[in-house]
Amino acid sequence: MKLQMVNVTRKFGDFRAVENLNLTIENGVYGLLGVNGAGKTTLMRMICTLLPPTSGQILCDGKDIFKMDGEYRNLLGYLPQEFGFYPDFTVKDYLLYIASLKGIRPMVAGKRVKDLLAQVGLTKSANKKMKKLSGGMKRRAGIAQAMLNNPKILILDEPTAMLDPNGRKEVLEAVSDLNRQEGVTVILITHYMEEVVHADKVYVMDNGEVVMQGTPREIFSQVET
Repeated sequence: MKLQMVNVTRKFGDFRAVENLNLTIENGVYGLLGVNGAGKTTLMRMICTLLPPTSGQILCDGKDIFKMDGEYRNLLGYLPQEFGFYPDFTVKDYLLYIASLKGIRPMVAGKRVKDLLAQVGLTKSANKKMKKLSGGMKRRAGIAQAMLNNPKILILDEPTAMLDPNGRKEVLEAVSDLNRQEGVTVILITHYMEEVVHADKVYVMDNGEVVMQGTPREIFSQVET
């Protein structure tokens, strides 16, 4: 599966939040790195079809994602910075509840939840209440709910925000495992350089443009010099 942004621009009045962007995302883990206001959130909202480009196209395997409509959205999983949950639900019940909202049949949902709990390292915490989880464990539960519909593209917005170093390590390891085990393409939107250390490719945004791109090693060497 290939996701392409072709000459994508998004304006708000005279302000250009994203400027003539061209990039290609295929299977792997990608980092979208930049300070607040760099254009990352606007780009993410366009990738999620929440916001149309002012000009240019976003293509999925050569098809315009806005014309694909529900066919494309079924390929997406999304974890925002803040996600809602019922604090007294157990992890398992929370995931089963979200699965029902997504229209997943109970028998299918049960197996899917069991598999995802294992993949994000929460099997032993399945019967813990959400309010009892650490920050890192809550984020892992959030990643699991975003994966319930077997997405081909998983978008994580600041996935380790406000976590301690151990929590960040837990979440990023879970993300890498999902890519290896399920072949899902992961897009990490962040302003933390350490979050993209294990990405296959990193795009650095500033003022709505991609100003650097390459492997983490290449990006970090350019920043250091």
